[in-house]
Amino acid sequence: MSKKILLIDGMALLFRHFYATSLHKQFMRNSYGTPTNGVQGFVRHVFTAINEIQPSHVAVCWDMGKSTFRNDMYDGYKQNRPAPPTELIPQFDYVKEISKQFGFVNIGVQNYEADDVIGTLTHQYSDQNQIYVVTGDKDILQCINPNVEIWLTKKGFNIYNRYTLDRFQSEYGLNPLQLIDVKAFMGDSADGYPGVKGIGEKTAIKLIQKHGSVEAVLDALHELTPSQRKKIEDNIYNLKLSKNLAKIHTEVPLNTNELLSDMKFGTDLAEVLNICKQHELYVSGKYLSTHFN
Repeated sequence: MSKKILLIDGMALLFRHFYATSLHKQFMRNSYGTPTNGVQGFVRHVFTAINEIQPSHVAVCWDMGKSTFRNDMYDGYKQNRPAPPTELIPQFDYVKEISKQFGFVNIGVQNYEADDVIGTLTHQYSDQNQIYVVTGDKDILQCINPNVEIWLTKKGFNIYNRYTLDRFQSEYGLNPLQLIDVKAFMGDSADGYPGVKGIGEKTAIKLIQKHGSVEAVLDALHELTPSQRKKIEDNIYNLKLSKNLAKIHTEVPLNTNELLSDMKFGTDLAEVLNICKQHELYVSGKYLSTHFN
């Protein structure tokens, strides 16, 4: 029998809700003075998704430090990001502890990003199971297949930009893996890699729709406009580098059989509310009891 597996980009939700409330200095400190605003948003968001999807298995995937194998490829990768605010730092470990108490499996692997862990798990599990991924990162769209849905956070706790394979193909006119080639041309200012200066998303998509891949575009440079040809010829190294950086790694060393057994989820709402109370996550507890009781 096929399983419904929910994979969550934990850091994406923690950051999203930290910044949404810290903007108004609402850090929701507990009696020890520890800020909990990001954690409380994470809790509300995860259980809203669980209520909607009704998964049989749940895992929360985490980034593990600032440096990964991509930094070995390119020194500037994600080096343009500011240090996390003081109020966020203690919530990194705290949210993982809360996640564990709820019965979620926390998965993070040194030298890899959460995206790589999610990519590996979708690759391994989607042949025989239905996979749902909750994230804020459009890069994960490259992992879509007939059994993988990506739910991009959009607004609040329960409004998503949902992508199925059909929606992706009709919207982009590409197959999901070709998103890697599009990103190679575009680059990514948030991740700090260059792409081809002067080529944005629309042009990149058109190039890949017509030619199929970065390599095929390079073979057909003579067919491009003089302006496009010059931009690409001036940035061939960056283009090839960016393609390697944009590709999600789907072979992270994980014992996926053992993990699947551990990911079985069955914590009931009463226990969840009790954990919220123990940790003074009163905003989360009130939200869950109001919406899901």
